[in-house]
Amino acid sequence: QVQLVESGGGLVQAGTALRLSCAVSGASFAIRTMGWFRQAPGKQRELVAAITSGGTTNYADSVKGRFTISRENAKKTVYLQMNSLKLEDTGVYYCNAYPVYSNNNVPLWGQGTQVTVHS
Repeated sequence: QVQLVESGGGLVQAGTALRLSCAVSGASFAIRTMGWFRQAPGKQRELVAAITSGGTTNYADSVKGRFTISRENAKKTVYLQMNSLKLEDTGVYYCNAYPVYSNNNVPLWGQGTQVTVHS
């Protein structure tokens, strides 16, 4: 049974930093591309950062230069270091494989972690 447990969110001031963590269990990890997704209020969930099994990273333009994704295969954990946070970074952050983990074609998601950036 796939479990994705995100943590590390919070209420922070613009310009500060947060580090998110996501622990994966019950699923393959080391061979999968992993990603962090963000769902802002009233918007669709979007992929903001991804890291391949070989460590190649990609970022959405909106976070490039501020966010860093990393992974620790031995711990089946993926991280998102978020620096210079902006108001528009507010949202619920989820991790998942890319393509996402699924069961009978039903996407599986964790509970996410809330990030709220205030001025």
